[in-house]
Amino acid sequence: MKKKILITGSTDGIGKLAALKLAEAGHEVILHGRNAQKLEAVIKEIKATAPQAEPSGYLADFSDLSSVSVMANAIKADHSTLDVVINNAGIFLTESPRNAAGMDIRFLVNYLAPVLLTQELLPLLHASQHGMVINLSSAAQAPVSLPALKGDQALSDQEAYAQSKLALTMWNHQMAHQEKDIPFIAVNPGSLLNTKMAIEAYGKHWSPADKGADIIVALATESEHTAMSGKYFDNDRGSYGPAHTDATDQAQIEELILLTNQLLSNI
Repeated sequence: MKKKILITGSTDGIGKLAALKLAEAGHEVILHGRNAQKLEAVIKEIKATAPQAEPSGYLADFSDLSSVSVMANAIKADHSTLDVVINNAGIFLTESPRNAAGMDIRFLVNYLAPVLLTQELLPLLHASQHGMVINLSSAAQAPVSLPALKGDQALSDQEAYAQSKLALTMWNHQMAHQEKDIPFIAVNPGSLLNTKMAIEAYGKHWSPADKGADIIVALATESEHTAMSGKYFDNDRGSYGPAHTDATDQAQIEELILLTNQLLSNI
């Protein structure tokens, strides 16, 4: 069955690879990037690789939540339904870890932006008979500091990345309970894949980027995964399994969601 699939962060890394694979398989891919030239280049590459494909693309800087809202509105204006939203865009290292308001860029890009985008696009997912959300988590997960999320505490690169990924995994668990008709799946695509992000952060890789792209494609297209809402797929193990214990701690999840909603209400 042909699906309409939005992939954020799809001008590079496993997001781009997944978009190419999905287009080749006959699915309609909607791309996202923050650089217009890179976005157009990927659209052209997909059309060259899969001549039957009709990819589209949207620009947004996920470190700016108002830009995310503009993108969501543009998608809603152009599309009446969405089958899958893949929240793949992520950041680890950055020259400027905080924005002008003092917010940590990792929390913005890796957590708050996908939360906002998905909430805005829920009507399109509900309009589909096969609505689904896939959230890119990580093997790196650490307890979330709410002061850091608010911008009141500075974190190292590793701390900010790991906390933002656990926050997204906690939110995934909450949304699976809230949205009974839309499966929400969190996935660690694999540790130290051969991507720009991993090489910049660690200077090495353990596995090819295709490993991460292939699991994204499988989750988005194989029907067996629709029954796994709220679960965490660990691609280092090749199976579903436990995430960090905080990922299912309802008291901590409720505190996180309360602050998240407060921060998003200020956009």
